[in-house]
Amino acid sequence: MSHPPRLQHLTTATAVVALAAFVTLASPVASAGTSVDTNAGFDTAFAQFQQALNGQSSAIEGAAAQWLALSGAQPADPVLRAYAGAATAMKANSTWMPWRKMSHAEDGLAMIDKALAMLDASHDAPAHRKVPASLETRFVAANTFLGLPSMFNRGARGAKLMADVANSPLLHASPAEFKANVWLSAGEAAAKDKRLDEARQWLQKAAASGTTQGQAAQARLKVL
Repeated sequence: MSHPPRLQHLTTATAVVALAAFVTLASPVASAGTSVDTNAGFDTAFAQFQQALNGQSSAIEGAAAQWLALSGAQPADPVLRAYAGAATAMKANSTWMPWRKMSHAEDGLAMIDKALAMLDASHDAPAHRKVPASLETRFVAANTFLGLPSMFNRGARGAKLMADVANSPLLHASPAEFKANVWLSAGEAAAKDKRLDEARQWLQKAAASGTTQGQAAQARLKVL
């Protein structure tokens, strides 16, 4: 991927829900306590989620349904719940009815809040795709919150969650593409907030990562 999916804002006066920069890795890697069937389902749901993020609106409903099914089957998994919430919130982009937009956004945010509340020290262990569950849950939440309009009052929390993930010691041992995507996302968030020196620092780390995200970071640095 040459660049992470960017924010897609709807021109309405009600809810505007957009998601950005979710990590793309290879096929999920099994971990202790995670079944092969769940990994296969994660892979399928994640692929459809990426299609939705890349602007394929027809993939939104399917992605949400798949994540909800996975989360329902393993309700103790905060990562699955976070993705289910993110995909549900994305459904606000698939309807023109203001009350439905708000309903989808609020339902999705409630799921993400629950996922965050579930986190404890046990979730620092690698889970799906060898990424610590606590990091991936917070990363999904951060990107979702940062993609919301100010009316939801989630921007500050999204920025804090992004900083928590980017500065976490757990990130050092995470897969290279996850790290690069976190750095790229942190750089984009800092640039949006006019913190340009910080943005350059994160983007330079991503640019030096040797990943596909590094190419996007290099291009972004040229325009800062």
